[in-house]
Amino acid sequence: MDGKIKMEGAGSFGAGRAGSAFNAIAFITQPQTILRILSWIFAMVVFGSIVNEGYVNNGSERLRCVFNRNNDACNYSIVVGVGAFLASVGFFALDIYFPQISSVKDRKKAVLLEIVFSGLWTFLWFVGFCFLANQWQRTLQKDLLLGQGKVAAQAAVAFSFFSIITWGHLCLLTMEKI
Repeated sequence: MDGKIKMEGAGSFGAGRAGSAFNAIAFITQPQTILRILSWIFAMVVFGSIVNEGYVNNGSERLRCVFNRNNDACNYSIVVGVGAFLASVGFFALDIYFPQISSVKDRKKAVLLEIVFSGLWTFLWFVGFCFLANQWQRTLQKDLLLGQGKVAAQAAVAFSFFSIITWGHLCLLTMEKI
């Protein structure tokens, strides 16, 4: 040894040597991968619970959102949730491919894309959480026949909050690559 310390993952924009072998165990145990998987799960819980039980029929032919009968609350959460779900899958694939990128310019673009997207999605989840919590607080319990959609609505609010934390942390982890 010549006294130099080899830093794993050190290099331009967080990448190690391009072309290195993929280590699945090391990849899965990275904080970024764990947060990415949690973000994916949280997004599924939010949009899944709203799609499944977020709309109720109170005797009319038209379905209404359980969040204070405000369909915008349900629609917003579904759009943000589906976007987060798809982005989590896409960035997960990018995380796998990232060490193979040899161009510094391409790595820089990938890192900047992830910072911007993660920051934007942190903000969108924050807005969604505030919107859902506000609308749920205003929801009259008499509008929920037999408590229809109550658990799903509470899950959507809670997992919207958890999503703020995971996407914000992903943004911070990505900023460390710069």
